[in-house]
Amino acid sequence: MTPVRDATALAEELAAGTVSSVALTQTSLEKIAAQDGAINAFCALNAGALDAAKASDARRTAGQPKSVIDGLPVAIKDSLEVAGMPCTWGSAVFAHHVPPHDELPVARLREAGAILIGKTNAPEFTLEGYTGNALHGTTRNPWALALTPGGSSGGSVAAVAAGLVPVAIGTDGGGSIRRPAGFTGLVGLKPSIGRVARVGGLPQLLLDFEVVGPVCRTVRDAALLMGVLAGPDPRDHQSMNLPTPDVPDRPLRILATTGWGDAPVDPMIRSATEAAAKVLSDLGHQVSFAPLPLNTATLDGFWPNFGKWGLAGLRASHSDFDRLASQPYISMADEGDGLGADALLEVLRAIKALRDEAAVLFRHVDLVLTPTSAAMPWPAEERYPDHIAGEAVGPRGHAVFTGWVNACGHPAIALPSEPCANGCPIGVQLVAGIGAEGLLLEVAASHAAAAAHLYGRAPSLLT
Repeated sequence: MTPVRDATALAEELAAGTVSSVALTQTSLEKIAAQDGAINAFCALNAGALDAAKASDARRTAGQPKSVIDGLPVAIKDSLEVAGMPCTWGSAVFAHHVPPHDELPVARLREAGAILIGKTNAPEFTLEGYTGNALHGTTRNPWALALTPGGSSGGSVAAVAAGLVPVAIGTDGGGSIRRPAGFTGLVGLKPSIGRVARVGGLPQLLLDFEVVGPVCRTVRDAALLMGVLAGPDPRDHQSMNLPTPDVPDRPLRILATTGWGDAPVDPMIRSATEAAAKVLSDLGHQVSFAPLPLNTATLDGFWPNFGKWGLAGLRASHSDFDRLASQPYISMADEGDGLGADALLEVLRAIKALRDEAAVLFRHVDLVLTPTSAAMPWPAEERYPDHIAGEAVGPRGHAVFTGWVNACGHPAIALPSEPCANGCPIGVQLVAGIGAEGLLLEVAASHAAAAAHLYGRAPSLLT
């Protein structure tokens, strides 16, 4: 297998002058034209991408690159606003929405000289764990086209996994970067709330849970992108005064779990998580298996309500919502209208209690290791798997390991672990204390060095 060059290698080649931004951009566009018909990762392309690449090359020639990623093609999830490009949010409600301005994370990429190659597909209103909608169709997993890449950042991970673009950004409100990254053999970073400041953009449907982060082939690519995306902005108060803890100069205390109460977990995923734990233990860290000592039951019970509340609020500001939205989301908005203030207050108290518990937990452990998903990828057109390990599950049965991290606001990174017998990827996540992205990236880099055979793997269409 010929290794696929990661974004960091391409940035180095741009700096050395051995490749041009025009060449990289043209290659991405040609790959999209040739291969994306089968995958459906992209829902819109940037007509000005080649002109932006020419401008980048001119800056390089003049010795004035904007940043280390100047000229690097980057894909943007269709729930993030890019000036002059459609931002449909996977819904007919926003089918004609073309924002005049970039929202802040996108603006930072543009200011750094990145080539915004296009928009990647997402489920309607980014409220599903698969990627499909009536407006743009279904996105497929490049490793197995009959299966889903997950969601809601499924278009972004499919684009990177298939080699259509070196790197992408997505959003993660309940696992929407980490689970899809796990399904496609990629690295996906969900930052702390506030680490990547957010200004402008579409309404938040999941309280303050949703953050913007990178989808990459390698850990060093995640660090590369975070160097551009991260940073405070006074217009986002949660980005101000966020701690940046020092990385401990000692073996780390890692709590590992392969289960979540009585929720079923695919046996192959349990094995892959145990394999990741062994790599970390062999690196000298103190890994112990135990149940996560947090009370997530109230949050888990209320999780479906977050989207209902959000859609009810969205409908209140869009008079054509009931005419254009898909029926499941109209029904969710109806249910959201019927949820009382007492329910909202109860869940807000539960979130605060969980955040307090998590803060205490991370005084006693440095990292938590879990699977990214309880299920392997399922058929691409289905919203969720209805059975895991032979047991019936509901819409979030596959997602039990990720939502608590968003509710707590902590950072987490998805890493590839040992694949299943047919080679399809399996992911694990590491979770750290608030603001500890540096710790995550350092430990992830050591994992990548020790288990290099897991990184940069490519599906058969690339080999």
